[in-house]
Amino acid sequence: MPTHHHEEHTVRRFHLQRDTDVSGVSGTGRVAEGVEFTDGTVVIHWIAGEHRSTVVWADMAGPEAIHGHGGATQIVWED
Repeated sequence: MPTHHHEEHTVRRFHLQRDTDVSGVSGTGRVAEGVEFTDGTVVIHWIAGEHRSTVVWADMAGPEAIHGHGGATQIVWED
């Protein structure tokens, strides 16, 4: 999941797309929606799986490390 930093200071939306469910928890396809705020803070809201949640991260490095699964999850920027 490559990090994509925008030079302009705007809030940006994205979603997490999975082709393979490595953990067996959230399934495949569009599994989460997210927002990256102007200071780099990231909020991810899980929309797939039985245990949905919303998580706040200091930046995109945390979710990439935890949920990237070696490229099985892609960040798809909408803005």
